This record gives sequence, structure tokens and C-alpha cells, in this order.
Amino acid sequence: MQISSVGIDLGQTTFHRVALGAASKVLMKKKFLQKQLLAFTANMQTSLIGLEACSGAHFLGRALRRQGPRRAIDSSAVPEAICKVQQERLVDAEAIAEAVERKNMRFVPIKRDDQLNLQAMHRP
Repeated sequence: MQISSVGIDLGQTTFHRVALGAASKVLMKKKFLQKQLLAFTANMQTSLIGLEACSGAHFLGRALRRQGPRRAIDSSAVPEAICKVQQERLVDAEAIAEAVERKNMRFVPIKRDDQLNLQAMHRP
């Protein structure tokens, strides 16, 4: 089973992950807690992981990058762009995985803690 991209929809306590293979075929759908997700992704061979752009995505993106040479990307406005159903976590994760493979999507770089702290000081 060759995974080409992974999409992760972030929640407060649970994360929904969808793995896509060749021709965007869904290979795996699973719900994880944060520790379970990091343990699972540590053994994955894929190099393309997409996250929903939110405040918790930066922490998870840094944790995924520490696990090895892979590209963890925050994708902005992905579920709105190609979401098939509203408020469905697994479907949002699938949309994120599809969007990460697209060349024309906008992506948010993963920020360091000091960058997030400075950003928080500039906001009222």
C-alpha cells in the first residue's frame, strides 16, 4: 500500500486522518488522539502531509517535521474549496489530502513559537 498524501482534520481532542494512494483513491480513514497520531505517523513512509490551518496546526506541523524528512503543510481554506459535505471531519480530511497534491493551492508556512508569540502580541 503506497500512500501518496495524508490529510489531517484537527479537532480539540481527536484528529481525523485520511490517506490517499494513486489516483486519489482513499486507502485509510482513521480517528486518533494526538499521541496516537504522532506514534502512527512516525512509521509512515509518506512525505506529504496536509493540515487544516489553525492555531494547533503549527504545533503538530513542527512535531511531524521532527519525525523525519517530510513536508508538513498547513493548507488554508481547503475544506471550503473542495469540501463535499459540511461539518464532516473525515470528508474534510479527505479534502485536505486532495488539496495538498494540487499545485495551485495556497499554503501557510509552519510558524515557530516565537513567531506565534509575536503574532499574538500584535492582535487585540
